[in-house]
Amino acid sequence: MKNRIHNLQSRTLSDKTFLLKEYTYEYTHTDVHTPETHLREVYDHGDGASVLLYNITKKTIVLTQQFRLPTFLNGSGSGMSIEVCAGSLDGDSPEVCVKKEALEETGYAISSVEKAFSVYASPAIMTEIAHLFIAEYTDEMKVEKGGGLDHEEEYIDVLELDFEKAFDMIQTGEIKDARTVMLLQFLKIKDIMVS
Repeated sequence: MKNRIHNLQSRTLSDKTFLLKEYTYEYTHTDVHTPETHLREVYDHGDGASVLLYNITKKTIVLTQQFRLPTFLNGSGSGMSIEVCAGSLDGDSPEVCVKKEALEETGYAISSVEKAFSVYASPAIMTEIAHLFIAEYTDEMKVEKGGGLDHEEEYIDVLELDFEKAFDMIQTGEIKDARTVMLLQFLKIKDIMVS
């Protein structure tokens, strides 16, 4: 397939925290079509990584809960969101990132992670690739309090939940975060938490 994008141009709309750009380009749908001019806004805050911690013996998982302004603005009520540990790569490898985020957010020092898959987080408007992992934890791995970093204004509650209860929370709407839903489904499909 030949390149269908021509005359790509951009201008920065905002670079306060992350980068928001407006792009114009010509797109040719097929060889018989005349190029069409398109205008799109694209948000770039870098790639990220997430990890779902699970304990085979106890049949539990560890999630986080924190306030998210976008969910509050879009009708969630309290704005509180239940999620897996996650963060921006900030120059680290995805594996290093999730180990660091797990320690900061939950207090668990995980030693190894298993890659589940990578996905585009929201391909219509974002460049981000989300790298998703699972990792086994034990009570002995709890070496810090967790709760996030004060200087990043993170106020995170650590939740240890029964896996089946957490999985049911997708259906009840208590868990709506896409990465969390995908990783809970991944763990279910792998049959890791079977009695």
